Order: sequence, then structure tokens, then C-alpha cells
Amino acid sequence: MTEEKVANKESEAQKADTTANPVENSGPELTVQDLAAIKQIIDVASSRGAFKPNEMMTIGQVYTKLETFLNAVQPQQAQSQGD
Repeated sequence: MTEEKVANKESEAQKADTTANPVENSGPELTVQDLAAIKQIIDVASSRGAFKPNEMMTIGQVYTKLETFLNAVQPQQAQSQGD
């Protein structure tokens, strides 16, 4: 096959992929479950000493915001899933 034919076949395959899976191209998504996983990652990393002392204040502030958000949102999600 010539390079042109290969390029055309690749282009056709890409078009097929985008038409078959339009949901994948909707953009980035971050769920409550993702945020809960991030909280767990911070827990594990801090228990293993992954953060320097001068980083702990910033990490703690972000962790507290994340925890507050999750505590507010998770009951709402549980209620909406139960309906």
C-alpha cells in the first residue's frame, strides 16, 4: 500500500471511532467517586510521608475543603440514587 492509502484508511478509522462513540468526546468528567478516590490518595500519601513539612499546610487545606464538599454531596447522591 502507498502512504496515501494508509493515511486514508487511518482517517476513515478515526471518523468511524468518533461517530460510533460520541459520548467519549463530550469532554473531561470528574465525579464524586473520583473526588473520594483523591481523598484516599491523600490519606495514603500522607501516611507514607510523601509530603514535605512545608507542603503540609497546603495539603491540609485542600484535604479539608475536599472532605467538607464530599460530606455535603454524598448524602444528596445517596438520596437521589435511592429514588
